[in-house]
Amino acid sequence: MDDFEPRWYNMLFGDSHEVSAVKTEETRRGLSRQRWDIQIALLSAVVIGVLIGTLVSNGVRAARERSATSASSLPVPSPVDLSSAFSRVAKQVEPAVVNISSESTVHPRERRSQPDSPEDFFERFFDFGPRQPFRVPSLGSGVLIDPDGYILTNHHVVEEADKIKVRLHGDPKEYRARLVGFDRETDLAVIKIDANRKLPVAELGNSDSVNVGDWVLAIGSPFGLEATVTAGIISYKGREGVGPGQFQRFLQTDAAINRGNSGGPLVNMAGQVIGINTMIATAGGGNLGIGFALPSSIAREVYNQIVKQGRVVRGSIGIQFNRDESQNEVVLRSFGAQHGIIVDHVQPGGPSDRAGLRQGDVIFAISGRPVHTGDDLVDTIASTPVGQEVKLSYLRDRKEQQVTLRVEDRCKVFAEQCGEIRAAAEVEGEGRRLGIRVEEASPAFLQQWGLDPEEDQGLLVREVEPNSFAEEVDLAPGDLILEIRHQGVRRRVRTLRDSAEIERELTPGSEVVFGLKRRPRRGSRWLWVYLGGTLP
Repeated sequence: MDDFEPRWYNMLFGDSHEVSAVKTEETRRGLSRQRWDIQIALLSAVVIGVLIGTLVSNGVRAARERSATSASSLPVPSPVDLSSAFSRVAKQVEPAVVNISSESTVHPRERRSQPDSPEDFFERFFDFGPRQPFRVPSLGSGVLIDPDGYILTNHHVVEEADKIKVRLHGDPKEYRARLVGFDRETDLAVIKIDANRKLPVAELGNSDSVNVGDWVLAIGSPFGLEATVTAGIISYKGREGVGPGQFQRFLQTDAAINRGNSGGPLVNMAGQVIGINTMIATAGGGNLGIGFALPSSIAREVYNQIVKQGRVVRGSIGIQFNRDESQNEVVLRSFGAQHGIIVDHVQPGGPSDRAGLRQGDVIFAISGRPVHTGDDLVDTIASTPVGQEVKLSYLRDRKEQQVTLRVEDRCKVFAEQCGEIRAAAEVEGEGRRLGIRVEEASPAFLQQWGLDPEEDQGLLVREVEPNSFAEEVDLAPGDLILEIRHQGVRRRVRTLRDSAEIERELTPGSEVVFGLKRRPRRGSRWLWVYLGGTLP
């Protein structure tokens, strides 16, 4: 490169090698200083970053701590405490829960198939099915409500039972029970045993205060296994449309309920009965976590009526309506109503018919209370004492009108719907001396056979036992007993309770005379007949 450097360059800048060496040294020093400056800058940045991070972290932690201190800690449920509560309630209620077994006799002539069905055709023309009567057993549960032995259970547990047997908790003895009365609409029944001592009872609680999510226990005898306790919660309140009864609105629970639990209590954590286990939703017959119990608020009213008068009396004003139609806002607006129920049918001769109500009227209030659903009207009318007056507010042709009418017995207004008011059971204890099974004759039955529902209300003989007192005096199925004369005293007989009271007074050697009406095989006129004898 020396050959190419011009002289003037050397003169001005010196020898290129010397300049290069100088520059190299200066560059080395400059780079060293730069590296040192960069290291110092990086170190400073790291220190500053750490300081900032620490401050930010401390601030966030402090904020979290401040936030945490403003909220209360969530308690952790104690399985031990919950288990202890279940155990306490079970020990408290179990002594009042009973096991019920019953037997009913099915006769071949009592075909259960529908008329004109294929089964009915084959039974009539080919004589299929058993030729001899056979026994059908049933198992269920119940709960003692009164220390004198009154037990609340389901009607289907004791329906048409020939014999009802009860076993108490911890008692090996088997007690015979008699049917006091029942209510088909709610599937409830009351039976009674005589234990000659005061019995432990369960307290009926207030089902209206129960909330969805509350813990409950179901106690009963599923599959005949006595004193079985299962736990769950209330899944739903007021469940409708799952049972056949118009007045059934259930508590739904996931506590395990199986066959045999029917009639047993559903209990809250205070040890109070808030429901009577009635049915399950299942495809295969086992528990799927969907069980239904009739609320104690309904059970209490049914029980009180049965023990006082032998049956449940509900009020009616003699109308029918379509629930779905009456809850359709578009349909209601077309009638000029914001809420209410639309009358679809007025029962001829009923209270509403006599008061002038018509099909198409919209009832929107009763005694000043708004009617939004069918239940608002039905519950109010059904719970109103028979004979009491109510005031209806309704729309006709978009004009408001009012009418006052008297509530009547539902089974008299709709006799054909109530059917026979059955309360048949074998007469237990002293009643076995008579050797008959009877039932209360319904107004529909009496009207059908040309009898007076008022004057001829009595007990219809369903069955006469062979070699019994009833057979000896020539009582026969189909006889309508209206009176019993005992020791010369005439006693009118209208209900099973009337008959039971008389039968408890009977002793061996008593002279008993039945006053009854009998319909001869030829002719339609019922004849008065007196049959009597000395009780063995």
